[in-house]
Amino acid sequence: MKRIYIREEYCMGCRLCEIHCLVQHSKSREIIKAYKGEYPKPQPRLIVEEKGYLSFALQCRHCEDAPCLEACITGAMYRDRETGAVLCDEDRCVGCWMCIMVCPFGVISRNLEGKKVASKCDLCMGEETPVCVRNCPNEAIVYEEKT
Repeated sequence: MKRIYIREEYCMGCRLCEIHCLVQHSKSREIIKAYKGEYPKPQPRLIVEEKGYLSFALQCRHCEDAPCLEACITGAMYRDRETGAVLCDEDRCVGCWMCIMVCPFGVISRNLEGKKVASKCDLCMGEETPVCVRNCPNEAIVYEEKT
């Protein structure tokens, strides 16, 4: 399975990955409208962690043995058969937040728009390459299959 990998030695903390992720998951998919015209403002599905000179993007690792899959009481968290990605079916999510509590990386959050459901990286389903990878100026985020 292809996954997103971070090369923190190349990350400069520019947060372009966050911006492009937010725009990708907005209603308008236009940067100015997403930031200035949509309420509530869309959430990026990744966060950039920074400490001193070290920075890196942090998003769902789509674990092989994903604790969120086991913890989900409704089956809203599921593994896509084609890609192997761990996804959330927002129609089935009841907002119990068990997935948030068990995620070892702390990358699942509450979606603050409309219905209160879990929000996480979906690898930009339907896109050939996730937008965070495609728009990283230093290639600090890569999307590849490692053996």
